Amino acid sequence: MPLIAHSDLPTFARLKEMGVTVLSADRANHQDFRELHVGLLNMMPDAALEATERQFFRLIGQSSQVAQFFVHPFTIDAIKRGDKATAHIKNYYKTFTQIREEGLDALIITGANVEQTDITGEPFWEPLKEVVDWAWENVTSTLCSCLTTHAVLEARYQQKRYPMGFKRWGVFSHRVVERSHPLTNDINTRFDVPHSRYNQIDRQQFEKAGLHILVDSEEADVHLAVSPDGFRIVFFQGHPEYDNISLLKEYKREVTRFRRAQRPDYPPFPNNFFSDMAQAILNEYRLRVDWALQNNQPEPEFPEQLLLPLIDNTWRDTARAVVENWVGMVYQVTSVDRKKPFMEGVDLQDPLGWLGKKTP
Repeated sequence: MPLIAHSDLPTFARLKEMGVTVLSADRANHQDFRELHVGLLNMMPDAALEATERQFFRLIGQSSQVAQFFVHPFTIDAIKRGDKATAHIKNYYKTFTQIREEGLDALIITGANVEQTDITGEPFWEPLKEVVDWAWENVTSTLCSCLTTHAVLEARYQQKRYPMGFKRWGVFSHRVVERSHPLTNDINTRFDVPHSRYNQIDRQQFEKAGLHILVDSEEADVHLAVSPDGFRIVFFQGHPEYDNISLLKEYKREVTRFRRAQRPDYPPFPNNFFSDMAQAILNEYRLRVDWALQNNQPEPEFPEQLLLPLIDNTWRDTARAVVENWVGMVYQVTSVDRKKPFMEGVDLQDPLGWLGKKTP
């Protein structure tokens, strides 16, 4: 069912152009469907702020659950922003104070870019812990993406991420290892997920924390897991929300950093992402970059338009199915009054049994 454009956030217009169903708040008032209110704590840096916003809005909006989705973006003030991002947040985002006062049915927390392995020194650390602790007591389910998965594993389960010594970067094959969980119901048993990170928390750490692993990979380790109760926290270690071109944009940024002497080596290709034809185009481009640098000539234009038709998306359908299952679980167990304690009467010793026991 549709996203509801309850503000002038530009993402609503962009998604409508992309074919996602978006209704105005006025039209929504005439629809006899239940409302679900989902928060989006967006911690991504300025360059990816609006793209990440759009990606998660799209996943929610493409769910087929019988509900109207109100997605409420907010962020953490301690994250440094430029003028454009600051204006965007001021104009279109809520404050955490407003979020707490109004309440949520569910919460998504994005990843964030950091400069160090130890994330406890990052300016967002304490505010993020405050949001996670509030959500544990007041929100039906919280979906954590990438860096936030690492942060929550450390803050709540004393499992500290570690550097791999390289960047796990690309698209990797995964398999469902727990098929009976509602989140993996009726999804492909093997599917791809993009990853982009220098650090990880491995299977042994997830298991030591008592978490249930639902999806993993021989190359990329755990992707999808849930808290011991089965639902209240959902962990993504990969990036199923990525657009077709997200990894291409990342690769382009790394090439630009090399050209500006901000990294010592020319970036390798993301794993399992570029086709043979795309790699040939990029290898030729690299020769032109090297020649331009050696001869003090203008930088050649990155061949993005040539590459776009050669990029395949092998993860979106499954990502959409998992998020749809998650939204469906939220729909089943939330009260119509989202400020009413949702765990009332729930037996945490039978975490999956309480799905269906509560009716909307």
